Amino acid sequence: MQKRLISIAVILAIVLPLIILGGLPFVLLIGLISVIIAKELTDLYRIPNVVKLAVVISLIMITFHNFDSSVLGFGLDFYVISLSLLILLLPIIFFQIKDKYTTKDAFEIMGFVLLLGIGLNYLILIRDLSLAYFLMLILIPIITDTFAFTAGKLIGNHKATKLSPNKTWEGYIIGSLMGTFIMTVYYQLFIGNQTNLILLVGMILLMTIIAQLGDLFFSAIKRQNNIKDFSNLIPGHGGVIDRLDSIIFAALIFVILLGYL
Repeated sequence: MQKRLISIAVILAIVLPLIILGGLPFVLLIGLISVIIAKELTDLYRIPNVVKLAVVISLIMITFHNFDSSVLGFGLDFYVISLSLLILLLPIIFFQIKDKYTTKDAFEIMGFVLLLGIGLNYLILIRDLSLAYFLMLILIPIITDTFAFTAGKLIGNHKATKLSPNKTWEGYIIGSLMGTFIMTVYYQLFIGNQTNLILLVGMILLMTIIAQLGDLFFSAIKRQNNIKDFSNLIPGHGGVIDRLDSIIFAALIFVILLGYL
């Protein structure tokens, strides 16, 4: 527990000022995160170094493919996507026969790169749009997970899934309810009250649920690869993907609902 608390304090001391500053400092932070994520992702596979480099390049391209928050929902650049697909698929021709990089590897990695790259790009765009919205995005999964963990420890008696044996239905329900309540109050105080309250509560509740499902999705990946964490970079917390899993999924649904917030 002490390691976890120290890690949180260090992360906040480094990351929070960059979030508040926004602009180039925040973009550079996301760039560094994308490189670390690429490393954690490629460590799951026994693939040639040239393919690992291709993953890094593709992930960075998708992460940085759009900086214009005014086209947040329509800014996907198909030129970048096409180039990323070519970069990740063409090495199959040279390594498939040697069984060093198979079609299965390529399509799995391609899916991960698209998911993570688009999620990271959304973080850049939402921060550019509004600090209040960005804090809402990252606080929803954090608060939900905190209350889910606490409730699961205190009163959790019904296991929810084998993907994550420590998760309970009591934790999930209380996490979503508390996350919805606190973030509804946050929205009313710091963003505005122009959205219908019932609609607002429903959207935030949906985001808490999707965030928890995102955590389970990445738990499934770890279970498939027989690992506890994606890396040990952050003492007590695992890797960067372990910390961003629910935030990535929250960003995907957040962008869909943003027009109604």
